[in-house]
Amino acid sequence: MRRGRFRPAGAALAALLLALLPLTGCDRLAAPAEHAAAAGEPAQDGDRDSDRAGDRDQALPPVVEHVRTTDRVVFLTYDDSAERDPAFAGLIRERRLPVTLFLTDTVAGPAYGDFARLRPFGASLQNHTLDHRSLRGLPYAGQRAEICGQQTKLKSRFGVRAHLFRPPHGTYDTTTLRAAADCGITALVLWRATLDTGGTLTYTRGDHRLHPGDIVAVDPDHPTAENLTARTERLLKTIEEQGLRVGNLEDYL
Repeated sequence: MRRGRFRPAGAALAALLLALLPLTGCDRLAAPAEHAAAAGEPAQDGDRDSDRAGDRDQALPPVVEHVRTTDRVVFLTYDDSAERDPAFAGLIRERRLPVTLFLTDTVAGPAYGDFARLRPFGASLQNHTLDHRSLRGLPYAGQRAEICGQQTKLKSRFGVRAHLFRPPHGTYDTTTLRAAADCGITALVLWRATLDTGGTLTYTRGDHRLHPGDIVAVDPDHPTAENLTARTERLLKTIEEQGLRVGNLEDYL
């Protein structure tokens, strides 16, 4: 299998805090193609804690929305809330789907047992912070606590150390990259396509179709949404019709 190379994305323009309700999933506030805080660009407010953030020349993790590969694969990613639809676990087990689940402790924590049972069938469990705070603009110490704290939770609960990280709402700054690197993260994962709550695919850039290497973010359920399993099944049909298959993101990043 040919491993992909990273394509950097930019940074976000949102600085809102998300007030989490119990078992409330991740709402997407911005498309990753609009972000403008990639490594090497001017420092944001949160970057001023450089004495805490460490050496500015340290290797920073790439920001990825698409993997460069000739393999005809796309990658399905979910932010919490997968536990709300019991049939979704059955779909993963039946098809042995290599989905990537980005977990927030305060959201997904009560269902960690359910997520653990999906790992043998291909599910990858990765980092989405402790409390789902928007990170951009926060001091280094606060960002590090959110990311490293969830690293510790995932290691304690599942016995593995996550190396992929999705910042809440897709917003981040250079301080986020430094904190993530210090927590053992090797890539920040955004998305090129989104499957919305109505089952429609939308795209951050380029033509409106899936391409090999695309990362797809599946929006979580809410009361007016079509259930997660039905939306995922339709998406799988679209993927197959385009001559693609679902790949394991960890094999490429």
